[in-house]
Amino acid sequence: MCEITLRDFSPSDAAWLAAQHGALYARDEGFDASFEVLVAGILEGFIRAHDPSCERGWIAEQAGERLGSIFCVRLDDTSAKLRLFLLTPAARGKGLGRRLLDTCMGYAKAKGYARMQLWTHESHKAACALYEKTGWRLVSSKPVHSFGVNLVEQSWEIDF
Repeated sequence: MCEITLRDFSPSDAAWLAAQHGALYARDEGFDASFEVLVAGILEGFIRAHDPSCERGWIAEQAGERLGSIFCVRLDDTSAKLRLFLLTPAARGKGLGRRLLDTCMGYAKAKGYARMQLWTHESHKAACALYEKTGWRLVSSKPVHSFGVNLVEQSWEIDF
């Protein structure tokens, strides 16, 4: 079996990543097409304007098959944001999520960020459990209607 590698995100990954988000969130959460549009916009902005000296995206890959992603983007001089954390169903339950999270957080620390933030939904039980296990704290939670469904948005933070 081939090893899972983490490589830098490339603009050629954008369509795949937006489509994966759209398909998986529609299937698992009932999200409408506006979620894929949001992800595509985030990726377009990253491709157009990210600062490679302090921002980075990774794609997890095995034998040429993309399995997931995670991004570290700058919020301000001391804070970064974790974005676009995704694992395909075939990649779940193998420790890859922890590996991606550790890689992203290690990068943020190495770049001198004092903290990270992320935005997610309460329904993402496995991801939220991983955040809690790795020292993140839930800082806010609120019910919303987004992407065609009722959700509970959450904001999490970690200080380094």
